[in-house]
Parts: sequence; structure tokens; C-alpha cells
Amino acid sequence: MKDISVKALAKINLGLDVIRRREDGYHEVCMVMQTIHLFDRLEIAKNTSGQITMETNLAFLPTNENNLVYKAAKLLSDEFGIKDGIHVNLQKRIPVAAGMAGGSTDAAAVLYGMNKIFDLGLTTEQLMERGVKIGADVPYCIMRGTALAEGIGEKLTALPPMVKCPVLIAKPAINVSTKFVYENLKLNDATVHPDMQKLIADIKEKDLYKIAEDMGNVLETVTIPAYPVIADIKEHMKNHGAVGAMMSGSGPTVFGLFDDEKTAEAAYEAMKASGLAKQVYLTSIYNNVRG
Repeated sequence: MKDISVKALAKINLGLDVIRRREDGYHEVCMVMQTIHLFDRLEIAKNTSGQITMETNLAFLPTNENNLVYKAAKLLSDEFGIKDGIHVNLQKRIPVAAGMAGGSTDAAAVLYGMNKIFDLGLTTEQLMERGVKIGADVPYCIMRGTALAEGIGEKLTALPPMVKCPVLIAKPAINVSTKFVYENLKLNDATVHPDMQKLIADIKEKDLYKIAEDMGNVLETVTIPAYPVIADIKEHMKNHGAVGAMMSGSGPTVFGLFDDEKTAEAAYEAMKASGLAKQVYLTSIYNNVRG
């Protein structure tokens, strides 16, 4: 095999709780992660250059060692002594710096693709072990589906598949620093933590309305006061029929869950017309495992 085309799927957080700040500065989290059918596409090809090169449709993205795509390719090239060159053409659709694991899922796609091209014989678990060296979300992006993430996000437990439904994605014209959000997060007795066990039980029951009711993201307590447009987008989605709407990750992207396609399509058009968001996508829950 000389080349491969891989879809790199985005994620949303159905639940995100922060337990505590650890001594090493990292935060201990408890999250329910969910893959959605919004994706970047990576064309990965080997050549005789001996170099790792990449190109992308977004001019502002780095195409060197500062990109997780490059880091993932280098990690496997170094470990397995790969002498061939690798060229990656990355077509990005997932919003950048948006709380949707866009960079992590691209890195995961490179690990998956190179494993196939070079016939490295790594299992999914072995790819996940290498992924965590690149970023905490990379192992999940290799695993995909519905999962509980603990620790700093690297301890993963597969959950029963989330009920399928339309998902509206809206990212306002702002970028949010994850560092800023975590540095300003105040964890004390007054902190309202989402009930993650209740959310997991709802997922097992496949009850969309209960899932929507029990979703929660503790990081909204930082991001929404700093960027009120996030609350406006949530409200707009709910007013247009979303059974639930929440910020994903550290933001600023908001997702809405819908119980029927027509309502979701009308909400998508209304969101585009509202001017609240720069990027708007209508997609769906994705539960298929990687082929």
C-alpha cells in the first residue's frame, strides 16, 4: 500500500467534569466523549524523499513539527526506523481551537494510516499507547464511539453507543484558550458538578431527553462569562427545537441535540441566518468503529 485516505472525526463532550487540580498542574477530569460525523480528510502517501511533509487548506495552520500531524508521523517513523518519506494532505473542516479535538483526531488518523501503509501490525490498543505521547485526546480519537474518559483524559472506558440523533454544531468567531479556561476554573464547595453516573445511565437507557437534561460542562462557568455569545448560541438552539445544547470541551463550539431531522434542518438555517456563529454544521452521532 502506497497511500491511504482517512477520515478524522470530531468529538463532542456530553459531560465534562473537573475533579481537582493535581500537583503536577494537570487537572483530573471525568468526561463522556462522543464521536460525531463531522470530519477532516487526510490523504497520506509514502515517497522516497525520506522527509515528513504536509499541506493543508488553511493557510494559518503550521505544517512543521508544531502540527500534531507531523508529530504523529515522526513518532512512528523514529520508532520503526522508517526510511521512506511521508506526505500528508490535510483538508480541514472541523473548527480549529474549538473544543472538538480537531488536532488530536488528525494525529490519530496519521497513526492509523501509517500503521496500514507500512504494515506495522499495531493493534488499536498499541496505537492508543503511542497516541497519549502526542496528546491526552489522541487515544480516544483512535478508539472513537461513546466513552468515559478519566485521569487527564487518557483513561478510557467504552460505553454503550449513544442514541443516534441529528447534531447541530456552531462555532462563534472567537478562539478560546484552553489554558485560560483551566487557569480560571474555580473548584470549591459552591461548584455545581454534573452527575456523570446519571448521564451514563441515561446513555445506557438510550433516552435522548434524559441525556439532554443531565448533560453538563463545568468549564462553562469560566467560558460563558468571558464570552456571552456562547450562551446566546445555546439559547438560540433551544428556541429552535434542540432538546439540549451545551458547549463542547473548553469551547467556544456549542452543539445541540435534536430528536428529528426536519427540526434540526430548520435550526441549522436559522443559526446560519442569525450571525451568531462563523461556522455552522449539521451532522449526526457517529457510533461505527474504525474500519
